[in-house]
This record gives sequence, C-alpha cells and structure tokens, in this order.
Amino acid sequence: MSDKTIIRTTCPRDCYDACGIAVVKRADGLVRVLGDPEHPVARGALCGKCAIAYNGAWLDPKARLTQPLKRIGPKGEGRFTPVSWNEAIEAIAARLQRIVSEHGADTIWHAHYTGTCSLLAGSFPQRFFNRLGASEVDPDSICNAAGHAALQYMYGASGVGFDPRTAKDAKCILVWGANPSASAPHQHKHWLKETGATTIVVDPVRHATAAEASLHLQVFPGSDAALAFAMLHVLKREGMIDRTFLAQHTIGWDELEPIVDRCAPDWAAAITGLSIQQIKQAARLYGRGPSLLWLGQGLQRQPTGGNVFRAIAVLPAATGNFARPGAGFLYLNGGSRRGIDGDYLEAPHLRQDEPRKVSHMDLVATLGDPGKAQALVTWNINIAASNPDQARLHRTLRDERLFHVAIDPFPTDTTDFADYVLPAATFLEFDDLVSPYFHLSMSAQVKALELMGEALPNQEIFRRLAKAMGYTEPALFEDDRSTLDTLCRQVGLEDFASLAAKGTIDLWPEPELQFAGLRFPTPSGKIEIASAVAEADGHPRLPQPNADPRPKDGSLRLLSPASPWLMNSTYNCDPKVTKKLGAETITLSAADAARLGIAEGDTVLAANETGRLTLRASIADIVPAGVALSHKSRWPKLSPQRANINALNPGRKADMAESSAVHSVEVTLTKKV
Repeated sequence: MSDKTIIRTTCPRDCYDACGIAVVKRADGLVRVLGDPEHPVARGALCGKCAIAYNGAWLDPKARLTQPLKRIGPKGEGRFTPVSWNEAIEAIAARLQRIVSEHGADTIWHAHYTGTCSLLAGSFPQRFFNRLGASEVDPDSICNAAGHAALQYMYGASGVGFDPRTAKDAKCILVWGANPSASAPHQHKHWLKETGATTIVVDPVRHATAAEASLHLQVFPGSDAALAFAMLHVLKREGMIDRTFLAQHTIGWDELEPIVDRCAPDWAAAITGLSIQQIKQAARLYGRGPSLLWLGQGLQRQPTGGNVFRAIAVLPAATGNFARPGAGFLYLNGGSRRGIDGDYLEAPHLRQDEPRKVSHMDLVATLGDPGKAQALVTWNINIAASNPDQARLHRTLRDERLFHVAIDPFPTDTTDFADYVLPAATFLEFDDLVSPYFHLSMSAQVKALELMGEALPNQEIFRRLAKAMGYTEPALFEDDRSTLDTLCRQVGLEDFASLAAKGTIDLWPEPELQFAGLRFPTPSGKIEIASAVAEADGHPRLPQPNADPRPKDGSLRLLSPASPWLMNSTYNCDPKVTKKLGAETITLSAADAARLGIAEGDTVLAANETGRLTLRASIADIVPAGVALSHKSRWPKLSPQRANINALNPGRKADMAESSAVHSVEVTLTKKV
C-alpha cells in the first residue's frame, strides 16, 4: 500500500502557463506541491516563485489569514481582533444596508483583479455586486484595457488569439512587448525554443527571452508605432504585402498606404534607436511567414498604447497572416472563445441600474469624495501595492469615513487598511476551473488540501453576505458543483468530474486557425484598419506613426515590468521569495550612470512630482540610455520606506479605455551621500 497520495490540480495565477500541479501528500502529513510530470506545459517543474511559495507561505498557517478579523487600531497599522464569521458577516451586511439606504448602492465600490484567475473565485462574486447595485473599479484599467479597446476597433475581438499549437508551422514568431522569461516561464523554456521558428523580440529591456532571440530590437519606449510603420514600409517596398488579402478582407489600407510610404527605415531609426538594417531584417523575417505575433500586456501601458496596438496589428493583416497554419496574432485567448458564458458566471440580470465604473487611475479621487464613495470591498487584489499615486491612496484608505472590507488569503498592505478582513481559501483548498489565456485548453483546479483554519472560497463568502443582506435570488446561492458542471457543459465536457479525472484537456483535437472563416466580428465583417467606430469615439480613423518625446532635463523614462520572482504582488508574503528579490534596485545604462556620477551599488534617490523613493543602483546595458528599470509589485509594508515603485506613478492614462500608462513615468536620479 502506498504511503502517499497524489492529487493533480492546476495553477490559477495570472500567467500564460496555467501549469499542472501534483500535490503529494504523505501518510506522515508532509505535503509537497510539485510540477505535474504528465502536464504538457509544466513537464514536472514549477517556476521558481511557485515552487517556493506553494511549499512555503501557502502551507504555513502563520503566514495565512485563518479567521475573520475586526480592526481595533488605526487604519494602516494592521491591528485586528478575531471575530466569528457570523459576527463579521452580520456587521458588514448591516453597514452596507445602511449605506444603501442613506447614500445609495452606487457609493459602494468593489475593486478586484487577478489574485486568482480561476472561474468561480474570479467571477462568481460579481453576482453579489450586481444584485447589490454596487459600482466597480474597472479591472483591466490597471493592466491592459487599451490593448483590448484597440483590437476591438480593428478586429472586433481581443480575446481570440492564435492557437499556440500552430507554432510548429510558423517560420517566424514576433514577440512584441512581452517578457516570457518572467511572465510565461514555461513558454520561454519550452514553447519558443521547440518550434524551430526564427524568434524576434521587440522590447526596450534585454530580458532573458530577448537575449536568447534570433533578433532583439531594443526599441526606445514609446516608439513602437513608428517601428511598425517602418516595417510596413519595408514589406511594401520588397513586395511582401498581400494585396489580395487586403482587398478582400480589410477596410482602410488604401488610406493607410500613403502614410506608410512616408515611414522609411531611416526615419524610424532615428526615433526608435534601432539601426536601419535591424528594421529591414525584422520586416523581412516576419514578411516571409507564416508568422505569429505575440502582443504583450505591458506594451500598451504607454501614453499612446492603444495606437501602438493598432499600428502593430496591421502587420498580420498586411501580410495575410490568417487562416493558415503558423499564422495569426495573440493578445489573450478568452473564455468566450471556448464557449464560456460570462453572463451566466456573473449574472448581470440581477442588476437593476446601469453599472457605474471608474478607472483605477481615478480610484484615489473617487474614494476621497464622500458623495461618490462610502464603502470599498477589495478582493483578489492588493491596491495598496499595485495602484498609482500610492502615497495619496494610502492616506485616503486611512479615512475613518470609508468603510472597507478586504478579502484575501494573506495579510497584505491592503488588508492592513480594512475595517473587516475575511480570510479567503487558496486554490489548493477548493474545486474550480482554469481557462488558460494562452493555450486553448481547459483545466481542473481540484481540491487537494482542507481549508486552512476558517478560510472560505470567495464564492462562499459572497453567498453568506447575500444571505445576510436578505437576498433570495437563486443565482446568488448556486453551489460550486452545479456551477462547475454547467460551465463544463458549456465547453462541451460531460461534467467537472470528467475533467478532473484528466486534469487538462485540449478542447480541439487539432490546432485551431484564428479567424478561420476570415469573417471578423467588426461592423463590416472585415479587418477595419480604418475604423469609423474608433473615429466616433474620438480617436484617429487610422493608426498613426506617432512616437513619444524623449525625456528632457536629464530625466529617465522609468519602466516597471514584472519581476521573475513575483506575480503582480503575489508571492511577496513568502520570506524565501523576499530573500530572492533582494534589495530594491533601479537599473540604468552605463552611459547614464557616467553622466550622473552613479556607480554600481550606490544609493540613489528617484524622484518626480508624484513622489520620492530611495533605491540601490544597478548598472547594465539591458536598457537603452535614457531609460531606467525597476520591477513592480513589492509589498510596501515590507520596505522601511513603506512604499514601492508606484510611489512614483501619477496614474497617467493611456489614449484608450482610461487604461494605465505606467510605463510613461519619468524620474530624476540623484546619488545620495
């Protein structure tokens, strides 16, 4: 008889990989969380951060929130006393009911994002907020809303991407503004290297994926659209434009072509910092095709991020890279492509009024206005670490007037500001579904461990709140298994148990072609290079070859991408991960270091009109001159400064969807003596 049990489940983090996990439980109580050797992505190994944290903080009751808490000290100090679930739920419900009566339900705001990407824990709570009539902080505005808007204008869909399995037929893979080595480590380790395709990476940062690419274009931030137009210029000049495809399946190429004619490589070289030869080489490699284009999330976090996406997205249209193996583009593969009914998951029919939303860029101002905000519920998010205008946000969260409920498995910076903290279960403790946003598969998240302490899954917490509020609609109380079975049937599976028995399945036996019928869900049914809808919304009718101005007066453009050791702000609760992170650094080029009189390891002050932050200098030509790099998402409360890189982020918006333009931040660096 075996002395161990193996339970196969799935990682639900905000990551392209969606790795299979094997939870090994020994008879003596020892638990190990490992990569599933039978999973096609994990191949027996988790990434470093998951391997540490899932065997550390995730299993440590001292690191977790294990019972409901009520605040007893000033907001921000994290001082609480334990209370029962009944006491917490009844008190929260009573306060929310009073706010609804006195101020209106729309003064209750909820903020959430990708603390978990499983379907129930990530979407079921929306049923409660729809019934309540609460207002929502637009989730994607902190991350990728501009890219979604741009692709909707042009292609009518942003969640329909290439099938990664078709990479076997690609001659070129163009990765633009993504860093798989940090945000998709298994795609970096396996997928990119096993296709045999020529890889091109366009990124200001020479990260590990860029360093290993066939060609790295180290473009200056904000000049991506100029590069895209120059590549189109080369493609036209060298006869690589598919005019038949353009005539049959697009609108607006005839309007765009005169602009393309003006955007020669020598013009773009001066703007982008690239050589003429690099631009030509990239265009030729992509144009020979078939080619795949991977559009990264961070790419659109620029002042003209939406325009950048529209410009780059012309490339597959101009070359006819659709409806054939090895061709297409990918931003995300959304759940709806698989047949998942988002309205079933979130039940918008429960709402009586039109939903009210604000961008995360406007969250501070909204919460600070008593006429707009009386309460805040945060779940699946750590806004005190991830949001802009950090110092002002922290001051606003200390306001005793604002009633704040935080739901999380861990005591984050955000929970420290709450009036009530409710302990959420982790993915190891309940059944759920994972719909990966890279591969076209479905995965079972299978309960492997018992709930820790009194922690509950998100969906159960909101069922209890709905009951305490006196709601009676059946959708608010649908149990997990019924919901999971329904979702499985929507994607063509028998039920959750059948999926759990297999772990992960490809929903289509053979690689799917993106837009296989060459019918696009736009008003015209074609790719709208020229978009009347965009024009009606106040944007240019066509993408433009624009570039941001270079920083002036000695300032540096600050990039704050993902760290290989964090997933947004997740994992910083684990001390071993914190040790791996080391000191908080800012990296600049040797040229900038010499100009500023800064040496490796110096303590420097990064400053702008929004804030000041002390960091350790690192000198490396992984960024161009004029650019500084400091990774995002450390927990401010773990720093002596009680701040992270968002202390320098004013919350500037991109050109579309009121999305974050965090990569537009500029700072001055001064050596501290």
